[in-house]
Amino acid sequence: MKKIINILGAATIALGMASCSGALDVKNPNNQTTYDFGNSESDLKEAIISCYNRIRLEGTFARVGYTMDAVRGDEVYNPGQVWYLPYDNLNVANTDEIGCQWIWRDCFHVVNRCNYVLLKVETAVKPGSEAYNQIKGQALFLRSLAYYELATYYQRVPLFTDYSQYSSLETMFSANVEQDEVFDLIDADLAEAMTLLPSRDKGGEWATGRATCGAAAGYLARSYMFRHKYAEALDVLTDIIDGKYGHYELMPDYGMNFKEGVEFENNSESLFEVQFMDYGKGGTDDEWTPVNISRNASQGHAVESNCGPAANGSWGDLAASPWLYNLFKAERCTDGTLDPRLYWTIASYESEYNSYTGAKTAAYPKGDPRCNVIYTEEISASPVTNAANGGLVIAKNTNARNNIYKDIVTGLKCGVNLRLMRYSDVLLRAAECENELHGPSDLALGWINEVRRRVALPDLKSSDFTTADALFEQIANVERPKEFGCENGRGIDLIRWGFFYNQERLDQISQHSAYLLQPEASSEELTVDTAKDYSYKYFKPGHEYFPIFQGTLNANPKLTGNSANDNHDNAEEFLAKWNVHPVVK
Repeated sequence: MKKIINILGAATIALGMASCSGALDVKNPNNQTTYDFGNSESDLKEAIISCYNRIRLEGTFARVGYTMDAVRGDEVYNPGQVWYLPYDNLNVANTDEIGCQWIWRDCFHVVNRCNYVLLKVETAVKPGSEAYNQIKGQALFLRSLAYYELATYYQRVPLFTDYSQYSSLETMFSANVEQDEVFDLIDADLAEAMTLLPSRDKGGEWATGRATCGAAAGYLARSYMFRHKYAEALDVLTDIIDGKYGHYELMPDYGMNFKEGVEFENNSESLFEVQFMDYGKGGTDDEWTPVNISRNASQGHAVESNCGPAANGSWGDLAASPWLYNLFKAERCTDGTLDPRLYWTIASYESEYNSYTGAKTAAYPKGDPRCNVIYTEEISASPVTNAANGGLVIAKNTNARNNIYKDIVTGLKCGVNLRLMRYSDVLLRAAECENELHGPSDLALGWINEVRRRVALPDLKSSDFTTADALFEQIANVERPKEFGCENGRGIDLIRWGFFYNQERLDQISQHSAYLLQPEASSEELTVDTAKDYSYKYFKPGHEYFPIFQGTLNANPKLTGNSANDNHDNAEEFLAKWNVHPVVK
């Protein structure tokens, strides 16, 4: 009996040891690395979603990556917190993190993930297959989107195009390159993405938020125009208008571009937008940075926290300029009413809004943001303020006109998708390119009038624009600010037009940016002489770009500063290649 027991015991021990040996080969699926993940089509479909996830960080488009360009423009300024003030004044020090480091950090996080996908897709998926084209096309688009942000914020940045560059400090510590080289990569990525991606007409996810060939085409035109390649841009833009990259059209109501909900977002006017979870449907944890990873993420953005009225709980960081407000008021629709774009851009109170909306409210449900009380006829019609220092509240991309909730919960909570490019931009860019190439033609005016007719403004007439300079003035300082006021993009426009490199133009945008610092918001038309202050009073040449963060320069010995780090005036280089349109009164 003892002998049998000993034999059974030995067998048990042997079997146990064998089973333990086998268990050592089992890999934890929750502990995957870049070496054992990404080797199948299903893996890479997950990986590309993670690339989209990173464009909704604070430094990409969930907050400062979006708002920093708006404050760089002449229609938005900082009336409250000191955080945005040096960026508004365009004289920020290279030790300030929010614009000098956060945008850089998060955009390169997008680049990193896209490069991983671009490496793996070549061996994991059959080249030329539908899955290969879709995965690679999306990665190319998202990488180019990140580099477009980097090049227009920081001018000179390192180029990472191969995931193997991250394998050693020698290759990871890359030198920055000239801006033209960055745009060469952007152009190449987008041109290839246009050939790989389906259009929004395919339906499904391609019509509800995925990057499409239309999105790639729109951004390629933007990239071309930054370097004044107007003929190349016009070819792409007319193809978009002709439907080559899918069907796009203006929504009948301008406000449909700034509402949340499946019935409004990803509509036929949108070429590309950042997807955010509708208010109250996400979690409670704010994912500000790449290391903030939570299953309970709120999945919203903080633009409303910056732009909404302080009386309703926002930080009150940014405000619309009186110039923009009065630009809207200067021209009436054909029926004598206000341009409805004012309602969706600035949260001012106008008595006409009662008939426009059918609701007796100025902004936010059942209340008036000037005093946060129930609406009464006795409330004065003074403009709304959003900070102790005054300032007209920005309504765009907030809940001000959506009437979903009354008070603002600061953080990444707002659910309005940020439309990064709309069809109206295609039309106005096509008109600008046509004007640059052939002057104020009927074709250019037709595209502009298509945008104006949407809001019932009278058509522009060719007899009013006898020179290309005159029509450019109308596009740059009337049509574009009224259509895209308080959105991301105005600062980039001012750079590509050379407004920082011509004193007459710098004087002009200084007048636009004039504001008062007082408890009450003011819509008074101002000049730099009658204003309390203006955004470009403290502008240092070269600081139309943001400096590269000093900590980043210290960490990478191959990296050098840009024009903002060196206080280098870019005027000479710009004017050697391109002209600046003279101001037409």
